[in-house]
Amino acid sequence: MLNKLLITRLGLSFRPLFISFLILANSLYLSGQTVRATKSSFEARLLNIEAPSNEPFRYTTTLTNGSSQTVTYNLNAQLPEGWQISYRVEGSQVTSLQMQANKVQEINIEINCPLTAKPNTYKIPLKAISPTDTLHLDLEAVVKGSYALQLTTPSGRLSDEVVSGSNKEILLQVKNTGTLPLNAIELSAQLPSKWEATFSPSTIQQLEPGKSTDVKVDLRVPDKTIAGDYAAKFDVKSPNSTADISFRMIVKTSLLSGWIGMLIILLAIGLIYYLIRKYGRR
Repeated sequence: MLNKLLITRLGLSFRPLFISFLILANSLYLSGQTVRATKSSFEARLLNIEAPSNEPFRYTTTLTNGSSQTVTYNLNAQLPEGWQISYRVEGSQVTSLQMQANKVQEINIEINCPLTAKPNTYKIPLKAISPTDTLHLDLEAVVKGSYALQLTTPSGRLSDEVVSGSNKEILLQVKNTGTLPLNAIELSAQLPSKWEATFSPSTIQQLEPGKSTDVKVDLRVPDKTIAGDYAAKFDVKSPNSTADISFRMIVKTSLLSGWIGMLIILLAIGLIYYLIRKYGRR
């Protein structure tokens, strides 16, 4: 009977101590979990993106401030020459952002490369720098080849004059502004009624990236074309790309036509005068 009483009293005295121990252990466990869950980091959903050189590379990243204080992070990137980058947070473009303790922020990143960038895999190291730490994120941009055509003139002038009923030679320039060769390039024209255009050459078999070639256009304006401004549209196309320009043609009448017109007017006036002198008295 005495033994049972002692055991009961000892059990009652150790129960509060046991409960306190359980509470303390649970608190330490939760504290450890919280620290691990809010570690500072700079991460991306996709590290490697592939796109042609005329399209942007878009990444969705997440910046986490795992410290116990408000921190300002400055965003920095090491880009190849000629490349550009922009950071957007909730639709606004930023270069730095202030983050409260244990806050997670999504950052949308857009990277643009030059049209002349060669097909390759480019590494883009990013940093989020604060007074307390520096977070690193390495992205990759895989540039695919791009097709692009440009049609212009060697001088850049897009207008000229032509005499009605005559021919005019126009010099066009076709340029490959992409990063891949272009094949089977054809030229054509959209002209006013009865106008004609002949291209020399009419087809370019191959044009390497960054190269250009001149094309002569023999433009024929029909007789009796009324003087004024006319629009001629020239097109260039390949199986992969197209381009066009509008060319202003100012049509003038020839000097001979002007003299002939004046002569007809004078003859008409003379004929009327003769008729008046001859029959006017009757």
